[in-house]
Formats: sequence, C-alpha cells, structure tokens
Amino acid sequence: MTAFPDFRLSRRAPLAALLTTSVLLTACGSGGDGSGSGSGRPKSGGTLTFAVGSDAGCVDPQQVGSNDTIYSVRQVVDSLTDQDPRTGKIVPWLAKSWDINSDATTFTFRLRSGVTFSDGSKLTAQVVKDNFDAVPKLGALGTLAQGYLSGVRSTTVVDPLTVKVTFKEPNAQFLQATSTHSLGIESSASVRKTPQHKCSDGVIGSGPFVLKRYVQNQSITLARRTGYAWGSSLWSKKDEAYLDTLVFKVVPEAGVRAGSLQSGQVDAVSSVGKANEAALKGGQVALQRRANPGLVFGLGLNNARPLLKDAKVRRAIQFAVDRQQIADTVFPTGTRPATSVLAHTTPDYTNLAADLALDAARAKSLLDAAGWRPGSDGVRTKDGKKLSLTITWFPNAATNQPALELVQQQLKAVGIDVVLKQLQVSQFATTLQSGDFDVVWGNVTRSDPDILRNSFSTRLANVYHLPPGSLDTALSAQAATTVPAKRGQLVDEAQKLLVRNAYYVPVVELQTQLGVSTKVHDLAFDSGSRIQLHDTWIG
Repeated sequence: MTAFPDFRLSRRAPLAALLTTSVLLTACGSGGDGSGSGSGRPKSGGTLTFAVGSDAGCVDPQQVGSNDTIYSVRQVVDSLTDQDPRTGKIVPWLAKSWDINSDATTFTFRLRSGVTFSDGSKLTAQVVKDNFDAVPKLGALGTLAQGYLSGVRSTTVVDPLTVKVTFKEPNAQFLQATSTHSLGIESSASVRKTPQHKCSDGVIGSGPFVLKRYVQNQSITLARRTGYAWGSSLWSKKDEAYLDTLVFKVVPEAGVRAGSLQSGQVDAVSSVGKANEAALKGGQVALQRRANPGLVFGLGLNNARPLLKDAKVRRAIQFAVDRQQIADTVFPTGTRPATSVLAHTTPDYTNLAADLALDAARAKSLLDAAGWRPGSDGVRTKDGKKLSLTITWFPNAATNQPALELVQQQLKAVGIDVVLKQLQVSQFATTLQSGDFDVVWGNVTRSDPDILRNSFSTRLANVYHLPPGSLDTALSAQAATTVPAKRGQLVDEAQKLLVRNAYYVPVVELQTQLGVSTKVHDLAFDSGSRIQLHDTWIG
C-alpha cells in the first residue's frame, strides 16, 4: 500500500479529521474479510460467476443505485479517490494527491500520469471536467451523483493533470463523494452519449475490467483489462487483475441462488437470507457479512399525500412497527433493528432507539386523536374513507417481501390497511422522481452522513416531498462546516428532526451477506459494503 498523500491542510487539520472519520466496519462470519480458506499463492486466470438477485436495467455506474448491479459496474470505472473500509480514510486512486482550501469550497486534484481508458484515450483534467459538467444532465437515474455535485460553481482545468472543483458554498462531503462509484470517471466519448445510451450500452472506463456483454435481466459479462496499472492504493496487486472474466447472472430466487452455489454452478451469490444460511454454512461455502453505512431500510413516506401530511398518522406508523421482530424473523443473522435514520456504522450517527420503540397503544391513541375510528373489519375510517396506504417495493433483495408482509401485519394491528405493490428494480428511480407513490421501501448506502441531505433536503430532489423548514437548515449547514464537532451536532439535529417528525420511518439496518465458494480468495468489501474484485483470485 502506498503512503498517504500530503493533504497540505496544516491549519486546516479539522477538515482532514472530519474527512477521515473512522467508520470501524469489519467483516464477520465464516468468510472473514477475504473469502476462501487454506493457503497458496494468488494465481491469474479463471472465471468468477456471481449470481445476483436483480438487474437495475442500466450499466452506467453514474446512474446505478442497486447493489446487485453496482457489484459488476463498479469494476469498470476508477474513482479519483478511494475510502479505506477499516478506517474511513480517503486515499489515492486516480488522484495521487489533493488540496482543499480553508473553507472547503475548492478541491484541487493532481492526477496520475499514464492512465488510459479501455478505448485508448488518456485520463486528463479535461476528462474529469467533462464528467463533472455532464452529471447534472443525467436525469432521473443520476440523483446520487447530482447530489454530490450540487452547488458546484465550476470545474477548471489548471493544467493537463490538475483539475480544480469550486463550490458556491462550503461542501465538506465532496472528498468522500469522489471515492464513490457514482462519481466514477468515464471517458469523454462515454460522457458525450445520452444517459439512455450509457444505460443500455455501458460506458468506457479506466477500470480493471471491461464490459463485454450485457443482456438485460439475464447477465453482465466483464473481461480483464490488459495493461491496467493504476489501481487504488488500497489494493495489494499493482497491475492487472487476476481473473480473466467476471459473469454476473441474474437469478431472482434466493433458494435457486443458494442451490447453484452449493452445486458449484456459481462461485458466489448476493443477498443470502436467513432461510438459506444453515444450508450454506460449512462445507465449501463461506458467508461474508458487513454492515452497510448510510440511510437504513425503511418506509419512505410521500409527505405530500393527504394522509401523510398529518404528523399523527406518520408517527402512528412509526410506533406500530416492531423492528426487532422484522430483524430477527426475516433478515440475516446479526442484522440490527434501526435506531435512527442512519445506520450505526455511519459517521455522526445518533442513537434514537427510544424514539423508535414499538408502542402499539400510542399508535392507536395518535390515530384516535387524528379522527380515525376502528371499523367493523378492524380498518380505521374517517369521513367514509378507509385508512389505507400502498407500499411500493422492488425485488432487489429476497428480504423485501417478507419484511413488508410483517410491516403489513403490524400496521393492520393498529387499524391501518396496507397494500403491497411490486415494481421492477429499473422503475425505482423513476417512481421516486414521479412522486406517484404513498410509501416506498428502500435504503441508500453511503459512508458519509451527507446522505441525509441527498435524500431529504427540499433544496435538492426532495423525492419524499418534505415541507421546507429547519431540517433544510441543518442539512445545508452540516455540508458547509469544516469543524468536525459542529458537523456532528448538525447531523444529530437532522436525525432527530427526521425521526421525531416521522418524515421517514426507519425499520432495519441493511447488512450485506454474501455466500462465497472457499475456492474464491480475497473477495473484499469496499467502504460501502459493495465488492472490489481486482485482487480476487480462484484456486
């Protein structure tokens, strides 16, 4: 591992401390941090076949938000920086070093020389500028990338290998954002394509693998990039990846994925649920687990809906949910019930478990106070209308449906009728953008609390249609401050406002659990609990 760059912050040390907050995330389970068992030297060659549960319908890293697809497309692009999953520190990747000014409005990156994209074109400051200038035009699927660059004033080419990004206001989250797949750097030729063409055809990246074939809802095939020599400073191998080929097969049924792994038809599987844990433990399979930082799995309420404008109804929903039962019944071993809108592994998380405790009696009392009376069938009514909500969900994890069936039962117990509506994974972003939903089930992984601003600020996409107010002030201020303690206070305030107003109903923390053949070695989690396959080998 190469040495850390010179941050050149001296009098700006508080910002450096903020941006390298320890996340303290570790893998657990029989697989440990790198899968495989036994000893032996890494060797090149071979194909890794990975079964995932869904396909997002897009193979552009800047537009993909579903983990099952991120696993593959992440291998195609490099980022300016990387984030150490053990410490949370930001380390070099395409940028060998960087400077940040005193108020975190200007970020200057010095790029590595000799980096090329798979079409032979060179990485330059102009290419980075082209990428960042194009992000606002990505449309509905690019909300994460757009949020990371919101408030940018300009991206300037200082010299062929130096690029400067300037924001209108202080933007402390941006350095961590440059480590994400959403700001992975694509060739200028890819940037010139429409977002739709990038989704369907894929992009040209500088990463260790190249997209060879994409068959929607069936498979994504990647091939090793010949001549690759500019990987993240976190990686142990400094040149080309070990594996020749990566094949990601879409297998929606969790039991079929588990059976395919047991029989040796595939080498790894995503989203191992509780029902398949016992069958996969031991033998030639290891389970790898890692808690995901960011916005927890929960009920994303459309606060503009007449029913959900009433804080009493929103809070009743929040008190009616038995998070512990859902975590214990449906999710993998070790999954925690949500104790805030942020997972406990996110920097500046606040424990609000007392506010999220099950209290069915209080839920009923709130609904009574809001004028909703129990009907003969147990469903409450008001002015001749039933208290009924539709929860929209997407089959990108085997746990989604059973978790929501429990939520459905729990809300019915206090008089709320719930209809479950399944859509395709590819419809997730457009559903949020359209606002045509009552409640959406989902989560967002990011190892920085600014994910709250991306998700809930009314000054950004505001997909949950919150009213403007003090939450906006806290979210904007935490993104602007360069003082770690002050940022922590503001993030704490934002979490309390979200939970105590029940703008979003947290349910469980997402824990990524993979099943991996013991012949697969060094399949590692990154800081967002996705996977990095450059150092992975089979033997």
